[in-house]
Amino acid sequence: MSLIFHLARDAEWRAAERSGQYEGTGADRCDGFLHFSTAEQVAESAARHRRGEADIVLVAVDAESLGEALRWEPSRGGALFPHLYGALPLAAVAWAKPLPLGADGLHRFPPLD
Repeated sequence: MSLIFHLARDAEWRAAERSGQYEGTGADRCDGFLHFSTAEQVAESAARHRRGEADIVLVAVDAESLGEALRWEPSRGGALFPHLYGALPLAAVAWAKPLPLGADGLHRFPPLD
């Protein structure tokens, strides 16, 4: 299984658990796709886009289960990031864990496997 990661806000994630699918953040909906990161990219993504937010859930997703809706596209400095075009079915989620916030405003990550 090849995992990719999404930084969801707790309230939006809880709504997804009730409905069975995740529609993404406001920024995801505006961009037309759900933003994901690899294990190597996710800490920088969190620092850049979620710094200081205490209500973040780290969602680990089996990339292979997403099929053609998942596209790898260039972003920051040309690095390829996974983008999901469509809602995330919860059946593709390997795990979801609260992402604690440190005193420095950066998130503390669990092992990403």
